[in-house]
Amino acid sequence: MFSMKNTSSQARAGLEKHFERLRQKLARTGYISRGSVLARSVSTSGRSGYQWTRKVAGKTISVSLSQEQFEAMRQAVSNQRELSKTIEQMERVSRQLLFQTTADTCRRKPLGKKVLGTI
Repeated sequence: MFSMKNTSSQARAGLEKHFERLRQKLARTGYISRGSVLARSVSTSGRSGYQWTRKVAGKTISVSLSQEQFEAMRQAVSNQRELSKTIEQMERVSRQLLFQTTADTCRRKPLGKKVLGTI
């Protein structure tokens, strides 16, 4: 039978491994860009071509793209979205590790997962 301390150290080790995998995933991320890209066709907009849009100071900026630029920007936007998800996961795991491994104040009841932002 495992003791509570042994089980919590196993859980912490699992979280640390998960965090390390997320760090490695960040290192493999390519070019990034905010915004969105779309391929316009004559039937839907009256014009054809490729477009990249993003918000700058609350205003939408649109840029026409070549097909090669469109493909590169599409990958960069996809990378940015994946990066945001990875960072969210890293934040969640970091909070779990920090609250498990550092000294806490005396509380009448434990902090919930919603308060800690781990769900």
